[in-house]
Amino acid sequence: MELSSSTFFFAFIGGILPAALWLWFWLYEDKVNPEPRQLIFATFCAGMVATLVALVFQNSLRPYFPAISTTGIPLISQFVSLFIWATTEEIAKFAAAYFIVLRRPENDEPIDNMVYLITVGLGFAALENALYLLDPIRSGNLVQTLIIGDLRFIGTSLLHLVTSASIGILMAFAFCKPRKIKRWYILMGLVLAILLHTFFNFFIIVNGNNLFPVFSLVWLAVIILLLFFEKAKQINRTCIYEPSEETKSV
Repeated sequence: MELSSSTFFFAFIGGILPAALWLWFWLYEDKVNPEPRQLIFATFCAGMVATLVALVFQNSLRPYFPAISTTGIPLISQFVSLFIWATTEEIAKFAAAYFIVLRRPENDEPIDNMVYLITVGLGFAALENALYLLDPIRSGNLVQTLIIGDLRFIGTSLLHLVTSASIGILMAFAFCKPRKIKRWYILMGLVLAILLHTFFNFFIIVNGNNLFPVFSLVWLAVIILLLFFEKAKQINRTCIYEPSEETKSV
């Protein structure tokens, strides 16, 4: 069955809405000194483009790492494949944020790093959600569409939010540190994001249909993220007003 324009439309809307709802929530948390809406929009779109970039790399790597979600394959092989997949996605998301917004003068507060990285993560999730919804919508399977949409709202969208935000957290806490230290914090954030992403997908495979424990951990991570978000608002911002050459940029 060919893909119609209406299929694309409903899949796109179904992918965008969950991510947009989460984005609204986090932007509300930053309502005291909000970021420019045009930059938020550009960052969200950059996250969607990162989905396509990651997909290209994953398709090129698939012949070498075919073990994802297949039966009769050792768990270690699946874990390695998931690690490679997570690496491509997390690097694509961070690169999108870095080249679009993180080096701009508007990124002038510790909390801004978290806001922009959350935004790019949700943009990535939005298009990924839409791609997952194409088949059930095309086949007219309303129940499967609703189930997939719900699961991605409470699970996968939050995963991309948490993993991207973990980089933003470390960048926020390194905001007033020398440039060399900032780069180490970014590297640690990327490693953390990749590992969180890998273990989430791995436990999804191991637990099969019992997704509640895995999704519970994601929700716990969101609660922890909220605490860090509030903590980042209180970071000493002296270097914002009197920056040294070492602390001006990433």
